[in-house]
Amino acid sequence: MAQPGDPAYLSMVQANLWNQLLPERWPELVVRVKDEHDVIAVLRYAREQGRKVVVRGGGHHWCQPTLRRGGILIDLACFNQVLSIDAAARTAIVQPVVSNRELLAALQPLGLAFPSGHCPQVKVSGYLLGGGMAWNQGVWGAGTESVEAMEIITAAGEKVLASREQHADLFWAARGAGPGFFGVVIAYHLKVYPLPAAILGSTFCFPLAQAGTVGDWISALAPSLSPSVELTLFLLQAPPPLQAAAAPDGGVVLMVSAVAFADTDAEGRRQLEPLDHSELPPLSREVAVSLSFPTLFDLSGSLWPEGHRSRVENRFSSASAGDQIRAAAGFMAAAPSPTTLVFFTVFTGPAAVHDPINTSYSMNGQVYGGPSTMWLDPAYDATNIEWHEACTAALHVHTKGSYIGETDFVRRPTSAVEAYLPHCWSRLADLRAVHDPDRVFFDLFEALGEDVHSFSS
Repeated sequence: MAQPGDPAYLSMVQANLWNQLLPERWPELVVRVKDEHDVIAVLRYAREQGRKVVVRGGGHHWCQPTLRRGGILIDLACFNQVLSIDAAARTAIVQPVVSNRELLAALQPLGLAFPSGHCPQVKVSGYLLGGGMAWNQGVWGAGTESVEAMEIITAAGEKVLASREQHADLFWAARGAGPGFFGVVIAYHLKVYPLPAAILGSTFCFPLAQAGTVGDWISALAPSLSPSVELTLFLLQAPPPLQAAAAPDGGVVLMVSAVAFADTDAEGRRQLEPLDHSELPPLSREVAVSLSFPTLFDLSGSLWPEGHRSRVENRFSSASAGDQIRAAAGFMAAAPSPTTLVFFTVFTGPAAVHDPINTSYSMNGQVYGGPSTMWLDPAYDATNIEWHEACTAALHVHTKGSYIGETDFVRRPTSAVEAYLPHCWSRLADLRAVHDPDRVFFDLFEALGEDVHSFSS
């Protein structure tokens, strides 16, 4: 436990925060809880003292919603264990601060997998609460759809097991409410799956001048592909062998990445084969390369490196990937940071738009993505933020909705509302009134201003 003035206060407030662009928002008290009894004690103390609380799991959310003006920050960093795996029943129980990489590393030796998030460092807490944009999502669904139950400490300080059968409304809310959830999840009961016997990937790089045309082709092709093919387009700095060819376009290329999750190598190759027939010749191609989840995590981790200052805005759209790439291409050619990228995941299969079932996570679209603006030097904060806002604005015309886990609702509060279908947004508000009538938990919008004194001295 720490409060302003304590030697450990700053390190506890900023511990595990992914985004190094830190706001000037400071809690009155930080409590690193060690077990469920600590959680219950903090919530009871908050109620008695009339203080609000916010919960931090992994600290990866880009706009830092666990930093509020005042209140109590409950830090779950000690809840970091895979508690059990039942291989026969294909279930697992994990605490909230287990990372995507750690979860798959525990499951893989048993021939099992889970629809985890893509970045290796992300913890299951915020990932599952927000919905969970998953590996192999076309087959397994979003991560939160494979949550069978949650152990939750309610605002009243009561521990409950929420599932489809009991405390069903709380279970519905928790699977999608993200940072706006009005409870503390201390364990997730997961449905797990057989590990795909073959994971194959193909990668093609195209000149920036052809990017829009390639995006049109990919959007037209996607419905005919297997839903077990994950298809993503990246506007990014060219890999070293292509830098000379990409120099006229600011060093930027379009990279098409396809990953097939299959039962056999032959099946995976068949699923990827249509992508090898673009009418435009790529600058480079790698076809049906054997992959694994550790390799996928390494590749994803290299695209979103640690220790950076960041702005991120990812949204759902029904527009062609080509139209969105055309809107972003000119910006990418002038991006002030070489680590910045824009990506668009194009959902595949005949039913390319997946409708989550019985979860508050409810927004969808044929394409998902946006700019990830990442830089290191604080001297370039203003330049990168200005670029990010301009690129985001250019893509806004194509927006259908947002994703609560990857949108900056601090600066654009409407993006939080746009992360839900209207009836789901209304129901979340109604359930908050039922389960947290005294408003012990901060909601999505409270105390997020940055006009407060810094305790950094």
